[in-house]
Amino acid sequence: MIKLVLTGVWVCAITLASVYFSVHMATAPAPAPDDSKQSRLELVKGETITVPIIADGTITGYFLGRISFMMNKDAVKNVSLPLTEMTTDELFTLLVGNKMIDISNMKSFDPNAFREMIKKDVNQHLGGEYIEQVMLEQLDYLPKTSDSGQHKRTGKPVNVVAPEPVAD
Repeated sequence: MIKLVLTGVWVCAITLASVYFSVHMATAPAPAPDDSKQSRLELVKGETITVPIIADGTITGYFLGRISFMMNKDAVKNVSLPLTEMTTDELFTLLVGNKMIDISNMKSFDPNAFREMIKKDVNQHLGGEYIEQVMLEQLDYLPKTSDSGQHKRTGKPVNVVAPEPVAD
């Protein structure tokens, strides 16, 4: 009888030791904090924004855009920023006020200059270096056409910035 109890205790001890060892080996150690640029940045997703284009007192089309930002984690830790409103204001300024995109010649559009202008102006409005990188997720132009004033139909959308393929 005592041999049977000792065998049971021995089997339990071996089972517990093997479970502990396998769990201990399966958990990966925490990565050491590094000071790389990517570890200091945080992605702030943007919302879809519609900017109407007005010419001769009528709406001729719409710019549809979604812009996200890579921001400095330390700078935005406890700060509430009105990024959606600031992005909308900046897009209105660049697309309508400065007419940075020539609708008749979309090939002349420089996305890098557009990104840098948004980054510079938003950082200037915020009063610091909050934004490290601007990402254009979507920027399309949707022309609006009308047939003899009776009914209106929407034109075919034009991709200003082609979306980049998502890596798996």
